Amino acid sequence: MVSDQILSPDEIRRYSRHLVMPEVGREGQERLQQARVLVVGAGGLGSPVTMYLAAAGIGRLGLVEFDRVEESNLHRQVLFGQSDIGRPKLEVAEERLREINPLIDIISHQTRIDSANAMGLLQDYDIVVDGSDNFPTRYLVNDACVLAGKPNVYGSIFRFEGQVSVFWGAQGPCYRCLFPDPPPPGLVPSCAEGGVLGVLPGIIGSLQANEAIKLVLGLGKTLVGRLVIFDALALSFRELRLKKSPQCPICSAQPTLTELIDYEAFCGLDQNVPVADEINVTVSQLDRWQQQGAGPLLLDVRTPREWEICRLAGAELLPLNELPHRWQELDGKKEIVVYCHHGHRSARAVDFLRRAGLEKVRNLTGGIDAWGKEIDSNVPLY
Repeated sequence: MVSDQILSPDEIRRYSRHLVMPEVGREGQERLQQARVLVVGAGGLGSPVTMYLAAAGIGRLGLVEFDRVEESNLHRQVLFGQSDIGRPKLEVAEERLREINPLIDIISHQTRIDSANAMGLLQDYDIVVDGSDNFPTRYLVNDACVLAGKPNVYGSIFRFEGQVSVFWGAQGPCYRCLFPDPPPPGLVPSCAEGGVLGVLPGIIGSLQANEAIKLVLGLGKTLVGRLVIFDALALSFRELRLKKSPQCPICSAQPTLTELIDYEAFCGLDQNVPVADEINVTVSQLDRWQQQGAGPLLLDVRTPREWEICRLAGAELLPLNELPHRWQELDGKKEIVVYCHHGHRSARAVDFLRRAGLEKVRNLTGGIDAWGKEIDSNVPLY
């Protein structure tokens, strides 16, 4: 219900191009002014989403973020600049958004969204925009939105392709209707592993902002029940019709999920990862071994593209996806330290190799990223 609130002279000037549109007008702008939208993530997708929602006059704009700005963010995360490197993303985002529109309320949630706090974060908002970049958060946001009865404006990006939809269990299918289960760990590379075209999040994030504004205004045909797939190389859009799954575990008539779960475990990200001291090696330990002339064989399980960016001296490349049919090339009698970008893929590689009978294999905690930060600053970070 829109109130009798009168827009101030400043607001009339700012939103004049909205006000002259018959489909928006004063009533529509007041709807935007009273809307409450929560954006999960201030990265590639969250940057354009929050900027356009702030500019449109969304009255209360919530932002969930816990990370800091890194140099590798800057080619696509347009909220941030060179001088922001190292600062909390949320702090920078709030400053930038207030500069874009000082007339709205920006609510900062400096936290990682999880199953313990998700319902509390969602309760004060009407619409949720998912700008996350990992499967556990996507499933978490979807399930929380279904349980709370709120629309979830979904977006995802990878290399040259993006996807957009509106998942709303109360009116149509949810994310689990499309993807009942996450892919096995390691099957789908992250953007850090596979890359993403810098302009792609701007395109997909703008489409997400458009869907959120349409939901607030009650205009047009939303993406409920539709998934739009964008190919940046072909500059083409495809649309898939989505149906509500009668077997969906959370949005069907007889759901089997009635509360949030452990999403890291559900996505298999905390399983079979060795953590024992005799298996994990820190970058400091590896550096000492090499200085003592007792350095082990270094096995790099990243992709060839990552190998081209940087590598540890003397390392051998054996990508993780080739390991199952090439592991016998390794000398099981040698001490081997396996590394990747951050230590997650290498942990899975070590687990596989130890199960195959190679007992002298260890995992480099933190991967080449930790080596570049703590040991050798000449190793590029990416």
